[in-house]
Amino acid sequence: MSHTVITTTTTTRTSGESGLNLGYTRTIPGLLKIGQLISLLIAFLCVFCTRGWPSWAAFQYFEVVTLWFLVAFLIFFLMHLCRLQRRMPCINWPLTEFFHYSVGCILILIASIIASAKSGGASALVAGSVFGFIATFLMAVNLWTSYSVACGPQSGRSCPSPASGSEPVTCSHGRGCRLFNVLQNKTSMASPAFY
Repeated sequence: MSHTVITTTTTTRTSGESGLNLGYTRTIPGLLKIGQLISLLIAFLCVFCTRGWPSWAAFQYFEVVTLWFLVAFLIFFLMHLCRLQRRMPCINWPLTEFFHYSVGCILILIASIIASAKSGGASALVAGSVFGFIATFLMAVNLWTSYSVACGPQSGRSCPSPASGSEPVTCSHGRGCRLFNVLQNKTSMASPAFY
């Protein structure tokens, strides 16, 4: 006598767990990243497609800086769009983006100033430097809006210490409190004979 067992597995996904976060493109940080990507792409293409640069080194620097940060911001944008930062919790993404945007803001500002000074009146080079200034402005706005997330005060976020013998408390805002509580539990459970 044989028995047949049929097992049916159903998997449901809520709208918040889908692969792409298309709602991010309608938020202020998403729109700022899109604006930065477009302005850096236009700045790069304006300089790249121009023949006969008045200052080869200045515009080579401008190309390298704009292309580097274009690729880096595209990676950040895709990470937010695909929610990849949740799969790599070992990296503090807001702080990483903050430092990257601050360095990018300074370097692209310097490159745009040099490109505008060395443009020699070539309209495509002037347009490239103008779009570099636009990208710098958008990065500065992004820095200003993300400062409170990355470096701002964490008011009202204190971790309760666990009762003795209980598991460490994991706070919703980070892993640092859990590590502190693990260390606190190990030191409070150690007997004085081991010292």
